[in-house]
Amino acid sequence: TGKFEAVPGLAKAPGKGQKHRYRIDVEKGLSLDAGLFAEAVQKTLNDDRSWAHNGAMTFERISSGDPDFVITLASPGTTGDWCAKSGLDTTIDNVSCDSASTDRVMINAYRWAQGSATFGPEKLLAYRQMLINHEVGHRLGYNHVSCRTPGALAPVMQQQTKSLDIEGIKCKPNPWVHPGS
Repeated sequence: TGKFEAVPGLAKAPGKGQKHRYRIDVEKGLSLDAGLFAEAVQKTLNDDRSWAHNGAMTFERISSGDPDFVITLASPGTTGDWCAKSGLDTTIDNVSCDSASTDRVMINAYRWAQGSATFGPEKLLAYRQMLINHEVGHRLGYNHVSCRTPGALAPVMQQQTKSLDIEGIKCKPNPWVHPGS
């Protein structure tokens, strides 16, 4: 539909670090549970293995007011439209993006529902955690990096949806910024 609805409610920032306020929008007409999506985002971002590591930052979900950014669950077509506004083509690999020239971090509903071959169907939760951490990582200023040690966990900022094998170095799927925490 291309039209969005904010997920109602507030999830207070649990930590003391630099606070990031975000809103969750879900495209109207998607048959995915918006409340569960919002809960998954909040839990993932505030996990100690995520960007909130060691109290560095904390994330608060709001449904009104002025957010720092808007995490948006949308159809592949709508995701493609919003990513194109920032010069990104997500249509070839059907992926998500941080539409940096807008306030939206776009999460592709197809990927949210189906995951990717790199993680496999048994690791859908881990894939979703990676997706959130990776795209919000871009919003926080982090660029893509690749794994440099064969058999190691891939960095969360590697394009893990596309491949775990970069320049002949094969790594393991990893949803976390700080996986050892």
